[in-house]
Amino acid sequence: MSADATSLPSPATPTISPIILLNPADNVAVARAAIRPGETGAIDGVTPLRMIPRGHKIALKSIARGEAVMKYGQIIGFATQDIPAGDHVHVHNLTVGEFGRDYAFCVDAKPVNLLAPEERATFMGYRRPDGRIGTRNFIVVISSVNCSASVSRAVCAHFSAPGVMDRYPGVDGVIALTHGGGCALNTKGEGYDYLTRTIAGYATHPNVGGVLMIGLGCETNQIPALMEREGLAESDRLHTLTIQATGGTRKTIAAGIEAVEKMMPIVGKAERTKQDASGIVVALECGGSDGYSGISANPALGHAADLIVRHGGTVVLSETPEIYGAEHLLTRRAARPEVAQKLLDRIDWWRDYTTRNNAEMDNNPSHGNKAGGLTTILEKSLGAVAKGGNTTLEAVYEYSEKVTAKGLVFMDTPGYDPVAVTGQVAGGCNIICFTTGRGSVAGFKPAPSLKLATNSEMFRHMEEDMDLDCGTVVTGSETIEELGERIFARILETASGRQTVSEELGYGDNEFVPWQVGAVM
Repeated sequence: MSADATSLPSPATPTISPIILLNPADNVAVARAAIRPGETGAIDGVTPLRMIPRGHKIALKSIARGEAVMKYGQIIGFATQDIPAGDHVHVHNLTVGEFGRDYAFCVDAKPVNLLAPEERATFMGYRRPDGRIGTRNFIVVISSVNCSASVSRAVCAHFSAPGVMDRYPGVDGVIALTHGGGCALNTKGEGYDYLTRTIAGYATHPNVGGVLMIGLGCETNQIPALMEREGLAESDRLHTLTIQATGGTRKTIAAGIEAVEKMMPIVGKAERTKQDASGIVVALECGGSDGYSGISANPALGHAADLIVRHGGTVVLSETPEIYGAEHLLTRRAARPEVAQKLLDRIDWWRDYTTRNNAEMDNNPSHGNKAGGLTTILEKSLGAVAKGGNTTLEAVYEYSEKVTAKGLVFMDTPGYDPVAVTGQVAGGCNIICFTTGRGSVAGFKPAPSLKLATNSEMFRHMEEDMDLDCGTVVTGSETIEELGERIFARILETASGRQTVSEELGYGDNEFVPWQVGAVM
């Protein structure tokens, strides 16, 4: 398959071979388990020359200096030295480089075979007045600025005391959404756009039944201006306070507790009712990725994403720096040329953004990604984009924009997980599917987060933090399609109220991280 191949193939069901070959055109394969030269004989005619850690790459043939290294049938970088067959291929002999991509707008876009409403899967969710469906029912306390964060947390602390929430059946909890910004920023800049849009997205989120917004009073991010800008208004479900106008810290905490208590019976009246799967909006996220991510969890999640789309739902791919090098696979699947062009425009924005900040796109992967077997951003992106399945790309959104399209869409976000998911949740995602190979543990209230382990070793080691073991694809005990069906079923159960392990552990109170862009003055 050529370097501009139109899609990432699903790997064949693994056998007992010590390596996984993902495409016949590849000149590297992935070690299913650690390969030790003294213990392992020739593999498909190739003799290992040195230790190949599990999840890392072995050269299947001699690769000359400057030659393209191929994985997934795609270019993942170029050899920085001659690499003999059987050698370990990693950071010491592989780097990124520029090469042409065939963007071929829309050539692979196909109509989605949507199920009729009566054929769709169902779950028990909260139907909100605007028609969107919630999977949880929280009250949120949002700080407009870092200066009101302590007061916001103190209000929520009152409701976290043992037994307090027992008095308020039907409400899942009271969350403090605090952040490090809100002042010393340009109200005409991108950073202000992102902040106000993110706060409004959480205030109107389908998993949120009531909102208390708390400010200091003198900050740049004025609550009245934010409310007007985002079309919000005070009501029996949305209250606002400022510390300066209320009379200080203690009085504002007391007033905040009183405001939340007044909302409790209103929010608690919401009931779960049967909804079809078209009400599901899933954030597709990967963090702490490894060499197995693009082999097991990501393509299996991609299969589940295709099922969600077929049932009328929405899946949101994000992390623009982590599709760099694989963007041509998405432009070819774009529904319209303007969708493909918008994606490329965001890639160009990131090229400029990284240059202005003395960085480069290959600063991602992280230390943990490399330890797990990923070498270049091109390799990481090709595995990451597999989360989006194979359906048509319907729309591209800017950070924290409200998602209105059905099907597969893309949101421009950083690759840093808390910032990326904050944008996706602000856009309306009511569930997160988070694949991880190294063991990410974050939660993202008010949306439940399913953790999908890419390999069984990490799953067993961190079983209390992982929801599903996707290493079954690596061992050959389950196909991508079988695992995708299992992920789809777990998404429906989670949407109906089954708690994820991150919810059971109490994660999700510290991961509200709006993207700060621009000068801090």
